[in-house]
Amino acid sequence: MELTESQKSTVAAWVQAGRSVAEVQRGLRDEFEIPMTYMDVRFLIDDLDVAMVEPEPEGEDTPADEAKPAADAELVDEGGSTGVAVDVDAIMRPGSLVSGTVHFSDGVSLAWQLGATGQLGLIPDESNPQYRPSEEDLNAFQDQLKDVLQKKGF
Repeated sequence: MELTESQKSTVAAWVQAGRSVAEVQRGLRDEFEIPMTYMDVRFLIDDLDVAMVEPEPEGEDTPADEAKPAADAELVDEGGSTGVAVDVDAIMRPGSLVSGTVHFSDGVSLAWQLGATGQLGLIPDESNPQYRPSEEDLNAFQDQLKDVLQKKGF
């Protein structure tokens, strides 16, 4: 289905206002009665040549020597007072619905993935296969991941 110029302008404004792909998809369906798949909305945004707006972290200063996430990952949550931060991969691990990295309060980072069956798993680091995060860190990770995935429309 072809969008009118007015509809394209509205979609571009939504993206520039910080709406996620899922929110744009919902807006197209609700306001214009145009059902589109998530991937079609992604292509539409690419075709409109509009950059997705990433929200700025709220007032937290990051030390210069702190490790930054890989270029193919999107930092999702700074972790607040828990010291736990969750990254979501831009390109998902094969066989997973969603994947990323979690940075625990003790400085250890592990990869994580949510499988097609809904099972969440931490992937052990080869250099420290016996590592186990604290119960507090695990709870903070699960809480943040739940919030992040809801925001992203999963």
